[in-house]
Amino acid sequence: MQSIVLDKIDLKILQVLQENGRLTNVELSERVALSPSPCLRRLKQLEDAGVIQRYAALLSPAAIELGLQAFIRVTVNKAGGGREKFDETVQQWPEILSCFALTGETDYMLHAFFVDMEHFSHFVLEILLNQSGVQDARSSFVLREVKKTTALPLNHLHND
Repeated sequence: MQSIVLDKIDLKILQVLQENGRLTNVELSERVALSPSPCLRRLKQLEDAGVIQRYAALLSPAAIELGLQAFIRVTVNKAGGGREKFDETVQQWPEILSCFALTGETDYMLHAFFVDMEHFSHFVLEILLNQSGVQDARSSFVLREVKKTTALPLNHLHND
């Protein structure tokens, strides 16, 4: 990865791509008021610098029968490499979209999707709580999403 200083055009490219990552280079260049060749060059620089990590399709959980969304707070035994073991093991669980190591009383926050309560119960009782080093797990279920975005805020960057 290389270092890059972002200017207003780069920020506009990032903003537009966060809204629609499938735009063609021509469409992108029109939206950021830049000709296609320089736009493509800037896009490649943003990718090479690691500012753009990857492109992905965002799926509808309901459309693929994942109707139960949960946040699971996990406490682990820190002795004997409990955190390191958990960090490795959580990578293998497809139900877990995100895992965050936290400060405070809870060691980890997991964001997960399940087909239903039976699927959730099996995961927690048979997999999570049987994981070596896991001391406790407490869950909260999502009733409704109030805000959901994958777009990072760019308004704090004021480079010209």
